[in-house]
Amino acid sequence: MEGTAGVVDWTQVDPNNASEYPYYRRVMSQEVRAAIEGARSAGARDVLVNDSHWYMRNLLWDELPEDVRVISGYRKPFSMGEGLEGGFDCAFFTGYHAGVGERGGVMDHTYTARVIYDVRVNGVRCSEGHLNAALAGWHGIPVTLITGDRAAVDQLRRELPWVTGVVVKEPIGRFSANSVSPARARALIREGAAEAMRRIAEARPYRFEPPIALELDLVGTAMADVVELIPGFERTAGRSLRFVHEDFPTVYQAFIAAYRLGGTAIDE
Repeated sequence: MEGTAGVVDWTQVDPNNASEYPYYRRVMSQEVRAAIEGARSAGARDVLVNDSHWYMRNLLWDELPEDVRVISGYRKPFSMGEGLEGGFDCAFFTGYHAGVGERGGVMDHTYTARVIYDVRVNGVRCSEGHLNAALAGWHGIPVTLITGDRAAVDQLRRELPWVTGVVVKEPIGRFSANSVSPARARALIREGAAEAMRRIAEARPYRFEPPIALELDLVGTAMADVVELIPGFERTAGRSLRFVHEDFPTVYQAFIAAYRLGGTAIDE
């Protein structure tokens, strides 16, 4: 949701906010619909949407086509990547933001700025886009579209140059941007989605070759203390840990477990 047109502050994407969030969840839902419409105009048939923001129950059904399916709810085993094992031809990432520490990213973070200071897989600094693209790639599904701010689009396309990028806002600072209107964003997303469908043949699944090494730098040492208790994690420095496995879904779930467990030590 942070990559939605006009969004520049946590209050706009916080479900506990009664003033701004209701408006921007509708804007987000309309951007998702625009991506579906664009894909269908270029031949897409079966569509599954995974609600992936905050508590993961944000999308407004009345803004979506009546024949799509939606995965919603928190604590999903594969989080933002739930449902990717379904044998799809491609995946779209809408409303995405840059990874933690990416210069110029609007509201840059990777899953949670309160816990994660940096994430690397096989030496590649990863945003949520990289991690979710690699999970899709493990199942043979290429990512073909990303929408969001300029930094988010450019960061993912450095590793996945075949992805069609739709920039809906130009970053000014972490909490400021020069954004197109929601209506213009929807038009751009429809066009981008149709283009992404037409270019599926050029795309390829994004994969990390095994052994796959996850390296985490956490915000505090107390967080590292508890994550170190997870079998398979090796403490490499005060706030840093390493996890190695042969298959990416296991690495992905280890990351999910690490940031969730690390978050329990946030006030210690």
